[in-house]
Amino acid sequence: MIQINNCFAAALSLIVAVSGQSAAQKTPGKIGPLVTDLYTADPSAHVFNGKIYIYPSHDVEADVPQDDEGGHFQMRDYHVYSLDKIGGKVTDHGVALDVKDVPWADKQMWAPDAAYKNGTYLLYFPAKDKEGIFRIGVATSKSPTGPFKAEPKPIAGSYSIDPAVFTDTDGKAYMYLGGIWGGQLQRWHTGTYKKALMTDLGKGHENEPALGAKVAVMKDNMLSFGEPLRDVQILDENGKPLLASDTNRRFFEGAWMHKYNGKYYFSYSTGDTHLLCYAEGNSPYGPFTYKGVIMNPVEGWTTHHSIVEVKGKWYLFYHDSELSGKTHLRNVKVRELIRDSSGNITTINP
Repeated sequence: MIQINNCFAAALSLIVAVSGQSAAQKTPGKIGPLVTDLYTADPSAHVFNGKIYIYPSHDVEADVPQDDEGGHFQMRDYHVYSLDKIGGKVTDHGVALDVKDVPWADKQMWAPDAAYKNGTYLLYFPAKDKEGIFRIGVATSKSPTGPFKAEPKPIAGSYSIDPAVFTDTDGKAYMYLGGIWGGQLQRWHTGTYKKALMTDLGKGHENEPALGAKVAVMKDNMLSFGEPLRDVQILDENGKPLLASDTNRRFFEGAWMHKYNGKYYFSYSTGDTHLLCYAEGNSPYGPFTYKGVIMNPVEGWTTHHSIVEVKGKWYLFYHDSELSGKTHLRNVKVRELIRDSSGNITTINP
C-alpha cells in the first residue's frame, strides 16, 4: 500500500457569503488533490466501519482524440483509497479490479460505486461490452479495498453508465444510473438500443421533457435488479418536468442520492453546462423538485461527485483537472458541504 500526501488546505471550513445576492461558499484557500501520483476522477465516497473509502475511476492517457462520446476516457482499472479522517493521509490499496478480469467487458471502466451488505462489499461499474454497448457490472469482496471478483455477466436489464447505489434507512437499496451523450442513455429512449441517437434526442425535442436517470430497487443479494428500471423525474418549481432545452437544470449524468432530515436529495451533473445540481423528494423513486446548484463549473469539461456524512458533517467529493490541465486526466478533491436551516445546500464556487 502506498501512502499519498494529502494536499488539503489547512482549513476545510467554508465562509458563507452574506451579500444581498445568492449566498455561495467561497474558497477558504486552495483545495488540493487527494491523490497526486495517479489521475483519479468520479469519486464515490463511503464510510464503512468508521473509515472513509473512495472508489474513483482511474484516468489514463490513451492518445485518443476527444469527442462527444467520451472516446478519450479509456480507463482500464479501479484503485480504492482510504483515509481515517478528512484531512488525513490517503492510502492507495492498489488495483481492486481490472478490465481484463471482467469476462463480459471490453473497455472504458467509467465511474464506479460501492455498497455493503451481509459481510460482502460490492463494486458496481460501467463498461462497454464486446458490442460497444455500456452495461453495468458488479464485483464482490470480503474487504472494502478488494480485490473484487466480477460476476461473469453484467446485471440483467442494465445499460448506460454511472451506477450509484443508495441504501435507505429501512435497508432497501436502490441503484440510480444513466448518462446521455457518451453514456448512451438516449439510445434506449424507445426501449431498444438505437445507435443512431448520438447525443441528446435531436432537433425537435427541445421542448419535450428531458431524458432522466433510471432507478430500480435491488434484490436482497445486491447482484441484480428487483424490478425493471424506472424513470427518475425532475420537476420545476411549478411541478412540470424539466425540458430537454433546460440545459442548466436537466439531468446529464453522475447521479447520487443521499438522505437528510427525512428528505431524499437526488444530485447530478448537467454535463455540457458543467454544473452540479440537486432536487429534493419524499421517496427514493421521486419525483424530485429542482432546488439549485451545488457547485459551479470546475476546471475541466466534466464534473462528477458524491456526498457523504462523516462524523456529523457533510462533505462533497468531486474532481477537476488542476494537475494536468486536460479534461480526461483529472484529480479527486473534497470539501465541506454547507446547508441552511431549511436543509438547502449552499452553492460552492470552486
